[in-house]
Amino acid sequence: MTPRRRFLASLLALPLLGSLPSCGRPPAAKPAEGFRVALLTPGPVSDAGWNAGAFEGLKAIERELGAKVSHVQVKTPSEFEEQFRAYAAGGAALCIGHGFEFQDAAARVAKDYPRTVFLTTSGSRTSRNQAPLVFELEQATYLCGLVAGRMSRTAKAGMVGGVEIPSIKSTFLAFEAGLKAGNPGAKATAVFTGSFEDVAGAKTAALALIDGGSDFLFHNANAAALGVFAAATERGVYAFGANRDQNAVSPSVLASAVIDLPRAFVEAARRVKEGRFDGQPIRYGLASGVVSFVWNPALLGRVPAPVVDEVDRAKEKIVSGAIIVPRGNF
Repeated sequence: MTPRRRFLASLLALPLLGSLPSCGRPPAAKPAEGFRVALLTPGPVSDAGWNAGAFEGLKAIERELGAKVSHVQVKTPSEFEEQFRAYAAGGAALCIGHGFEFQDAAARVAKDYPRTVFLTTSGSRTSRNQAPLVFELEQATYLCGLVAGRMSRTAKAGMVGGVEIPSIKSTFLAFEAGLKAGNPGAKATAVFTGSFEDVAGAKTAALALIDGGSDFLFHNANAAALGVFAAATERGVYAFGANRDQNAVSPSVLASAVIDLPRAFVEAARRVKEGRFDGQPIRYGLASGVVSFVWNPALLGRVPAPVVDEVDRAKEKIVSGAIIVPRGNF
């Protein structure tokens, strides 16, 4: 080939070379078509609790902010990262990882997709485009413990968790503190099943706690909570709901420690949509109204009036700072 032909051939090749992906770099995010929001949950949104509340939050973002939304259930850290990357590359403006366990994967992906904001519903990792929503559910679980301490006939309460992670352990720490505030001699026992979906395993754990004398049960076990409620109903003891108002889920639920996830999700998503996200943790406690303690109206008549009054006073003291509810360091 003559020098002239070689030169022309090289010019023709340039557009082709420019279209090839560069090695070692993530694909560029597609231009966003509208406001796109994605949710990753660690379990099914049919759990009547933690994940169901998050899905309600996603639908509220769709309804109130006109967002295009998508959801996927993931189980392992490698799936967390894979799905975060897929959504960010697809033009999502906001990706929400529902749980403490999502923050490390979010941090890795956030570096590669600076135009996407990554929120996790717990944790401490922050950057220009990553932050946690910190729900101080401990303030409500403390009140659950206080009720158990005042009402337990055995001075024993059980706590059933799924995977043993800091955010779950923190709610147990607060429940135990409330229990001892209600009865200094009371004892709380925690069991972790290792799964958020093993209903049978959670029921077995709850039955063992009841056999050991626990007449109140608190859970933070997502879908597996149904096993805790089944055991409580079977043996005629009280249980508490967690993360969502679960008072209607089981006749054993005396009250629930609740997070209004739709409200929190919409508020956070609005910050992102309006360009007001600043990479700082967004906190919600009892004072915000996002976290609350809710009695089961069907069972409230069984609660002694002095206990109801004490819970009301304790709420006020928590909001004012007169009571400092213990919380895990995470």
